[in-house]
Amino acid sequence: MRRVLLFAFAIICLAFASVAFAQSDRPGSKDYPGITRMPGHYIDEYEESQFDSFGFRVTKGGQTTVQQIEGHKIRIHYFLKDNAPVVSSLQVLRNHQNAVRSAGGQVMYDAGPGGEDTTLRLTQNGKEVWISVEASNKNYWLTIVERQAMQQNVVMDAAAMANGLSSHGSVALYGIYFDTAKSDLKPESEPTLSEIAKLLKDKRTLKVFIVGHTDMVGDPAANLKLSQARAQSVINALVTRYGIEGSRLTAFGVGSYAPVASNKTEEGRAKNRRVELVEFATQ
Repeated sequence: MRRVLLFAFAIICLAFASVAFAQSDRPGSKDYPGITRMPGHYIDEYEESQFDSFGFRVTKGGQTTVQQIEGHKIRIHYFLKDNAPVVSSLQVLRNHQNAVRSAGGQVMYDAGPGGEDTTLRLTQNGKEVWISVEASNKNYWLTIVERQAMQQNVVMDAAAMANGLSSHGSVALYGIYFDTAKSDLKPESEPTLSEIAKLLKDKRTLKVFIVGHTDMVGDPAANLKLSQARAQSVINALVTRYGIEGSRLTAFGVGSYAPVASNKTEEGRAKNRRVELVEFATQ
């Protein structure tokens, strides 16, 4: 009998432990920096991806649309602990709205009384951060996207560059990186520089313009100067690191005057910030 009672007691203890564990934060999860959770809640689900997109509701001119924002994405699901005071959906939304406003941010969409979601935007640590709050009975979701352009991991190889030059006389490259408003090449540019050098070594008579492009942010004259400096940095790297003859390369900066996409969005601006190879052909 005693053994049976001990076994039953162990089962009860295990059940209580399971409940307690179930109401602890999911392993590996965390609150987003600067955004505290509502009291009495724990993290039930947590997802994070380095680059993804999310459709945020935005109200402009009385019209509500969905705006896709790309970047570092985090999804956090908060659930109310047992015996914790229940909070309304409106209380969750208003708390987050007030917190973002106090940090200098904006409410981009508000479902209003009875609604269950809101969209917020703020700048934090130099990042444009978008936040969707979706609240319902005893739980709420935060979807957070730190807006950024995608880091290009796949680069065009020498053969593809040669095909582009042969077909169109020019080829746009997105694997060459600079810090904002600077012309120093970042280390991530090395794979693309290597392929350009391979192209030029394979085709010994090829001469090209290295053409620098910027987006439309900033002063046009400054952008022209910056694009010229960036093009020259590419040439300097090809000459000093890869032994390409400088006489085969000519730097030319066009600033923001030859966009391939709208400068109204970060995605468009990212496409406009590029380096092009243009074949120098006289006949």
